[in-house]
Amino acid sequence: MHELPDGTARGFDPRRTGQDTMFVVRKGDALHAWADACPHHGTPMAWRRHAYLNAAGDRIVCSAHGALFEMDTGRCTLGPCLGDTLTRISVVLDAHGDVRLADASRQEASA
Repeated sequence: MHELPDGTARGFDPRRTGQDTMFVVRKGDALHAWADACPHHGTPMAWRRHAYLNAAGDRIVCSAHGALFEMDTGRCTLGPCLGDTLTRISVVLDAHGDVRLADASRQEASA
């Protein structure tokens, strides 16, 4: 968790596809992982690598149309997908503090 300071977000490519397909937001000691796709049109969320939060750092923002999402629930609070939610991805921290997918493959979510 040392690589993800409180109040920040970071993209990951856990299945090594060549581009970030998910991102993790840290809020206090909690990690919230989401698929990197807006529920409105499936477009990637970040406006540049690891840039998933608004200027205030209190909401996730979609780069395509400015939709805002709660960091802990993924619920859209402003924009064309109002009321929709981001797709949650289950992650865990390993003994070294690295973020890993919680599925059976236990692949590391490395950037």
